[in-house]
Amino acid sequence: MSTNQTLPDAILGEYQKWREHFCQTGGETLAGWLNEQSAGNPKFFQQLQLVWGCSDFVADYACRHSQRFQELVDSGDLNRHYPAKEWRQFGQTLLGKVSDETSLAAELRRFRNREMARIIWRDFAGEANLDATTADMTALAECCLQTALDYLYQSGCTTSGVPIGQRSGKPQQLVVLGMGKLGAGELNVSSDIDLIFAYPESGETDDSGTGRSRSNHEFFERLGRKLIQALDARTVDGFVFRVDMRLRPYGGSGPLVGSFDALETYYQTQGRDWERFAMIKARPVAGDLAAGRKLLEALRPFTYRKYIDFGAIEALREIKALIEHEVHRTGAHNDIKRGAGGIREVEFIGQAFQLIRGGRDPRLQQPALLTVLPLLEELHALPEGKSDELIKAYRFLRRVEHAVQGIADRQTQQLPSDELGRWRVATLNECGSWPEFESELSAHRKVIQDEFAQVVSVPVGERGAEDIQDVSAGQLLWQMVQREKPLAESLGELGFEDPEGSEQQLFALLASKPIQLMQASARERLDRLMPILLLGCAEQENSSQLLQRVLKLVEAVARRSAYLALLVENPGALQQLLRLCAASPWIGEQIASWPALLDELLDPRTLYSPHDKFQLADELRQQLLRIPEDDLEAQLEVLRYFKRSNSLRVAACEVTDALPLMKVSDNLTWIAEVLIEQVLQLAWKQLVERHGEPGWKEGEPKPGFLVTGYGKLGGIELGHSSDLDLVFLYRADPNLRTSGERPIDNATFFLRLGQRVIHLLTTQTTTGVLYEVDMRLRPSGNSGMLVTTLAGFAKYQLNDAWTWEHQALVRARAIAGDTELVKEFNQVREQVMLQPRSQTALAKEVAEMRSKMAEHLNNAPSDRFDLKQGSGGIVDIEFMVQFAVLAWANECPALARWSDNIRILESLAESGKLASEQVEQLIEAYKTYRIAGHKAQLQQQPGTVDAEQFIEQRQQVRAIWKQLLPTL
Repeated sequence: MSTNQTLPDAILGEYQKWREHFCQTGGETLAGWLNEQSAGNPKFFQQLQLVWGCSDFVADYACRHSQRFQELVDSGDLNRHYPAKEWRQFGQTLLGKVSDETSLAAELRRFRNREMARIIWRDFAGEANLDATTADMTALAECCLQTALDYLYQSGCTTSGVPIGQRSGKPQQLVVLGMGKLGAGELNVSSDIDLIFAYPESGETDDSGTGRSRSNHEFFERLGRKLIQALDARTVDGFVFRVDMRLRPYGGSGPLVGSFDALETYYQTQGRDWERFAMIKARPVAGDLAAGRKLLEALRPFTYRKYIDFGAIEALREIKALIEHEVHRTGAHNDIKRGAGGIREVEFIGQAFQLIRGGRDPRLQQPALLTVLPLLEELHALPEGKSDELIKAYRFLRRVEHAVQGIADRQTQQLPSDELGRWRVATLNECGSWPEFESELSAHRKVIQDEFAQVVSVPVGERGAEDIQDVSAGQLLWQMVQREKPLAESLGELGFEDPEGSEQQLFALLASKPIQLMQASARERLDRLMPILLLGCAEQENSSQLLQRVLKLVEAVARRSAYLALLVENPGALQQLLRLCAASPWIGEQIASWPALLDELLDPRTLYSPHDKFQLADELRQQLLRIPEDDLEAQLEVLRYFKRSNSLRVAACEVTDALPLMKVSDNLTWIAEVLIEQVLQLAWKQLVERHGEPGWKEGEPKPGFLVTGYGKLGGIELGHSSDLDLVFLYRADPNLRTSGERPIDNATFFLRLGQRVIHLLTTQTTTGVLYEVDMRLRPSGNSGMLVTTLAGFAKYQLNDAWTWEHQALVRARAIAGDTELVKEFNQVREQVMLQPRSQTALAKEVAEMRSKMAEHLNNAPSDRFDLKQGSGGIVDIEFMVQFAVLAWANECPALARWSDNIRILESLAESGKLASEQVEQLIEAYKTYRIAGHKAQLQQQPGTVDAEQFIEQRQQVRAIWKQLLPTL
């Protein structure tokens, strides 16, 4: 609060009372000192009036320990922030004064009381903001913990020997985990501290010289009890911190301390959802901090699931209900922590989303609430602007909490009911009256209460009577399935077009091994999902087909039942799933194979709004920033999920006609380009770390590497399952060597770089591969070098390449790598395209190659038309485009500019080499064929159609072919 505001008479009266008391108890010398300070330092006098008028604890400390208070003021510590190293020095100074456990208790309490007076003074006087106050309180607790532990551990080792690990043979130390606000670094001014004690390994103490060997468990149990006693026991000097150990495994009835193995076993087999909630804020605060961090890393999978954990929602809903019940039962309106719209509700909002989403986004895996809330808004878990409102409300409530606690150094969250207490709280929060304070408090609490009501809301089907009838029908069907009663007739009445087939599918699901092995909690989720799912499928035209597709997913996720919970808790996601699976079995298969993709169905805004290339690159960059640089496996998983999630968005847009064909290909190509760029960066980094940078001479161009794309990648026409036709080029003196400690020649470096790129793209993991890669279009094909110098590539293309290789080059394009090499590659490509050629000879070679392809690749029966290889199909159009570029680019260089068929065709019309009408016919036929091909792919059907389709387009394409390539 501001010390410039006019203080109420009630507070000034309290100040005057304490001043008189100080002068009486401190003697004339200290009374004179106080008068001198007050007269000579107006700021100190204003703060003195405010703090003594509002905090009985600080005023009483000054009166009972007047000389210590004088030292606190004269030293300048009263209004000073302590850096971290100074807290460590305080601990060492304290240890120097300790001779036994009695003196340890006394020194800790004297130190604590001095620092509490300082911290409350700074907080009340406005010298420290909320963050500084909680940081100081946390540092004070850690300093006292570590100081007491240092002395007691050494004392225990002296009497019982040093505890030694059975596996490692190394000395063991206690690990103290801070929970709650201590773990979060947010301790308030009169808080207890929640702790868990652990030690790394079982074993025994080294009894040399003591003759009193103990088990490590016994040693640390004894040490833990002494540590609690040193901090918690009340003596003539008060206490240091109240210690709460109830968050340990098995609570108050469990062992005080446990080995790492014991803790891991407990949390893996018996850990409860509320304990996951508590573990969010766990942090090593004293003892072996490095070991403590390893323990929490081992426990991280218990706290955070690797997927969006909607399985936690049911438990969170129960916790929320308990909070609401307690508020209602106790009528805790005046409790700013437990009451409606209080501190605990804000914490619940943050921690609920941390449990649900923290496994997928490591940024949420941190204890500090004020850091988490903005991230939740960024992730669209909170409405826009809501995090700022919640943070503002939370800060206000925490300041109020400090005010009510700092009055008497008492752990309370109750608003005062007496007039003086109300004046104190209102004044410390810069309100001119209690009604003004209550109005501001109510506004903040309403913000929290409204958002708290939205978090973990009741799912659809539990909201009102209008849902009961439909859900009951679905439940009846599912009960019939479970009892293996005939239900084909009921399925038919509901709208399933193949009720007998659907009946058998449901019975097969029930008999499947994953369903048979489900745990009880997972089976409950399945029983909640299936009635809704059956009703949803019945609403679609192809209901039986859809049911078959979705049941594959249900069976696939039966052992990971949080995905079942996701669909139950998010009817919108279930609706999107049914919609997309009804439109495309390919989408259904993708989601069944990679259930994590269900997360993408949660927000239609992102599902049907695929990113452009810049956004894709930024998204991938941000996702990789969260992964340790040395964790290649995790990086590859990010790349694979990135591809699948973004490909799903494109497919969703395609089947719902939200994107036209050309945009679909653009998006799929952008995804591939971004991934290739990232893979190249990863591969380059790995090779450079191992061998150093490629060698080069001053004055020469720096070595560079280039990935070029051919075929559909080069032509910006990737489909949903396209492989990548790649050619690798580099520029460097092949004989120079790299700069690292394990040097290799440049040629070997770039060969290994190419091999590494292919490996990263094609490595099979549990989530599949990124892309299949085809390198056969490189110079000399499979018999040629995997990586070629640009000069060698140019020489080959100009002197040795076959006509079909020049045709392939028409569709070639630089994808990723050195920018100067991109320019040089484009120059080589243009030089090859612009070569003068005999049109007659060229036409003969192109036609002969097409004839061979048709003979070997067009295997469609007579009643089917192969969209790609059939006469008048896609390849005919591509060959005509390639012929046109090779034949006429010498006269019209603009034809060599593009690598995609549509823009080349448009350039042919602009140049007058083909009539506009013919170009329009070819473009229309090309798009029509490709749309049909994409639809077939998404329907998991071969790329053929009935021979009666597209007759007009095929005739037009053949007619233009005969004009351009009459030799066929």
